Amino acid sequence: MTSTTESTRELLLSRIRDVADYPKPGVMFKDITPLLADPVAFTALTDALAELCVRHGATKVVGLEARGFILAAPVAVRAGLGFVPVRKAGKLPGATLSQAYELEYGTAEIEIHAEDLTAEDQIMVIDDVLATGGTAEASLQLIRRAGARVAGVAVLMELGFLDGRARLESGLAGAPLEALIRV
Repeated sequence: MTSTTESTRELLLSRIRDVADYPKPGVMFKDITPLLADPVAFTALTDALAELCVRHGATKVVGLEARGFILAAPVAVRAGLGFVPVRKAGKLPGATLSQAYELEYGTAEIEIHAEDLTAEDQIMVIDDVLATGGTAEASLQLIRRAGARVAGVAVLMELGFLDGRARLESGLAGAPLEALIRV
């Protein structure tokens, strides 16, 4: 559990909007755009995630496309760390490492520039939501294939009913999974 205060959790949760049947019927989408639009809430989120990066010894932050970019880039700046994007296949120029995976809506593939990571790096993966864990699991595989170590995974919100935490357990190999909010 993070050291995030209950008042911070309440603030963050109050700025997340539920959108029914998006992106398909039966899915309750967690819209973080109201949180991003509120400078107090966005700052609180950035500070909480940056503190986790520092606490767990991260040397770089990996943000997962697409909303993970929005969270991870300011966190990296706040923590004084580099930012490395993990993108959908075909979106990064030049040589990449890729990893296919299954997610809650089908299948996908992500890529990273391996040269942006070194054997000395400890990577904190940041995303907005941990759902089934497919994207995060694939990112952990990419980070290790690039030669870096995993400092942990930090998310704004964990959807516990989808059991992504269990899926990540072996891939984390003892590194922490930190969720500021669990629903």
